[in-house]
Amino acid sequence: MSEPLILHKSDNVAVLTARAQAGADPLGLGAPLEKSLSAGHKIARVDIPAGAPILKFGQFIGKATSNISAGAHVHTENCVFDNPEQAYAIGADLMLAQAAIPASQPLTFDGYLRPDGRVGTRNYIALLATVNCSATVIRRAATEIEESGLLGPYPDIDGIVALAHGTGCGMASSGPGFEILDRVLWGHATHPNVGAAVFVGLGCEVMQIARMQSHFGAESTSHFHGLTIQDTGGTRATIDAIKDQVVGLLPQVNDISRSPQPMSALRVALQCGGSDGFSGITANPALGVASDLLVGQGGTAILSETPEIYGAEQLLLRRAASQNVADKLIGQIKWWERYTSLNGGSLDNNPSPGNKQGGITTILEKSLGAAAKGGATPLTAVYDYAEPVTMPGLVFMDTPGYDPVSVTGQIAGGAQIVVFTTGRGSAFGSKPAPTIKLATSDRLFQQMPDDMDLNTGDILSGGVSLADKGREIFDLIRATASGQVTKSERLGLGDHEFVPWQIGAVM
Repeated sequence: MSEPLILHKSDNVAVLTARAQAGADPLGLGAPLEKSLSAGHKIARVDIPAGAPILKFGQFIGKATSNISAGAHVHTENCVFDNPEQAYAIGADLMLAQAAIPASQPLTFDGYLRPDGRVGTRNYIALLATVNCSATVIRRAATEIEESGLLGPYPDIDGIVALAHGTGCGMASSGPGFEILDRVLWGHATHPNVGAAVFVGLGCEVMQIARMQSHFGAESTSHFHGLTIQDTGGTRATIDAIKDQVVGLLPQVNDISRSPQPMSALRVALQCGGSDGFSGITANPALGVASDLLVGQGGTAILSETPEIYGAEQLLLRRAASQNVADKLIGQIKWWERYTSLNGGSLDNNPSPGNKQGGITTILEKSLGAAAKGGATPLTAVYDYAEPVTMPGLVFMDTPGYDPVSVTGQIAGGAQIVVFTTGRGSAFGSKPAPTIKLATSDRLFQQMPDDMDLNTGDILSGGVSLADKGREIFDLIRATASGQVTKSERLGLGDHEFVPWQIGAVM
């Protein structure tokens, strides 16, 4: 049997790299396991008394609720969440982080240069519902256009994406909930992967097209179009009007070609979902290497999922580029503590049942693995949900941990590519920014071959270095940005994963 992993010399647990049967003694301590354990689960390296800290990655992940004997399973039955230390050492590792930015020759990818100077990796026509009432018409119009063959003569158009959601009315006309939906819709309409956008409303909803256009300014939005069901004459008439409008847009949107563009133009969203005990050992740190390589090119890596960096935020704060950057991230952490408490929850409600089956015990353990996606370079900026991302380097965006909501915010902020690590398996995809999925293990890569773009399990099974795997991920990002189709794109995923974050009262 493969040797368990000891991730840091101070750890009092080791991680199983292969399934261990009941009666096995993986650490050779003369302490046979009482039950069979899957790969990714933890066993004690030493006796751990009740109340003592449990350490993994050299960091606190929880405390023992009972005496744990050396060689025993360490999981939810004997390890619980405890409030993490929040005596932050802001900027303590900034010089080390600056030195971690790789020096490299500038590289290019083949992208679509837009009139405003931004660069797209795809070229979509987007139909956006301002309200749930217009969701059916945009989906029906998109389906009828796709099935009609109208796009056949236009090879530089990737398709029609219908971005429907369940809100837009029955909400306050000001405040965080309204502002978030406003940013999300406008961020997708003006996204560099969108060649033209058609907004479709009912007509009487809170989220008015004209108000949104006036708020953000229309001088740089020549590809912006809009209509309402009430003014157009009803459902069928609106579907036909959308189709007519799209037909008129096709030659204009197709009139663009890929050309060499600097990697510095890329903003890449970093995501993880369906995590397991290997996520923080293989896929996430390998993606962190790729993130550093992107930062070295002058590009932007967008870390997010605030509830899933909880307890690991101190590692990001140690490399915050300024006090203002640190203060904004701390403010977001405090907001989530209040928000979960107000709703009778705890940030330790995450990990999910699937995460726990995969060996993750507490949110602190999950967060340490998730934060590894951000690599080792300075944290240069912190953004609110769906806020436009303008600063290069590693940045953070405040989002929930729920993947569709989180990615929707990152794409609204300008991410042209999403890289998504998974250990349990995920069927996620996104539009207009494509998703690359990384499997944490050989088992998962073999189990879901139609969904996984790249295997990182060979870091353990084949001795591949994190540096080499990170370079492989970086190369895949570059190829995808140049038009290489991802597995989720082949499967047609992405239309139903557009889920704006809903905050505030439904009225």
